[in-house]
Amino acid sequence: MRSLASHDACLSPAAPRMVTRAMGSPGARNGTLVAIPAFREAVRVASVVARSQNAMPGVHVVVVDDGSQDGTSEAAREAGALTLRHPFNLGYGAALQTAYKHAVRHGYERLVQLDADGQHDPADIPRLLAPLERDDADVVIGSRFVVPAAYRMSAGRSVGRRVLGRVLEALGGPRIADPTSGFQALSRRAFKVCCSDFFPVDFPDVDVLLFLHRQGLRLVEVPVKMAQNPAGHRSMHGGMRAVYYPYKMSLALLRAIALPRLALTVDHGS
Repeated sequence: MRSLASHDACLSPAAPRMVTRAMGSPGARNGTLVAIPAFREAVRVASVVARSQNAMPGVHVVVVDDGSQDGTSEAAREAGALTLRHPFNLGYGAALQTAYKHAVRHGYERLVQLDADGQHDPADIPRLLAPLERDDADVVIGSRFVVPAAYRMSAGRSVGRRVLGRVLEALGGPRIADPTSGFQALSRRAFKVCCSDFFPVDFPDVDVLLFLHRQGLRLVEVPVKMAQNPAGHRSMHGGMRAVYYPYKMSLALLRAIALPRLALTVDHGS
């Protein structure tokens, strides 16, 4: 993955100029950024942007279009979001890291990430931000399972979730009921760590949680509502990439254990 110094390489040639006009850093300081990675979500992304803005009036929303060819960027922009576009498909993790680097560059103190397919409910954004604002956590995970809920996961994925949770604990990580949830809120310290080269371009998952925990960051879960994936919908997490997921995650967890603690200071906007 690219280092923070190569931020512009993640974006289309016009993106840095667009960022400067739309969201100059003075207005962003001490604020919250809502980040929405998207791939082929022209039909759904505008609704997610609008609902995010309704949940937190005045919040800045950035959509990172991971090389879509269906008008995703245009739909997000018309809904009022800033759009950053990869010139071709790089992966879900790469889209998230582009958002993290944008947040670092423009002085945001908090970032909320949610998917563009409508599975995550933007109405829960304030709930995720509350522990950050109280300085009770650095990473807040929106959980489908920390309290009993109506969400239903397939048998295979449910077993996988439990196994990953047990592995996370066995390797010294925290107990997380929903370790595969992508609905998260991060402090500046947390998303700045995620700008380093360890961050995966495809599946940022349990290995990232373990790495963040080993960096001394505080992880908590809060209950949220999530919708089922739309029937027949291919998310950024799906396709052939999911075939090698167990093998890749095993290696990634070993790597997360081996990596040293980063020498990181929080600059609060610089």
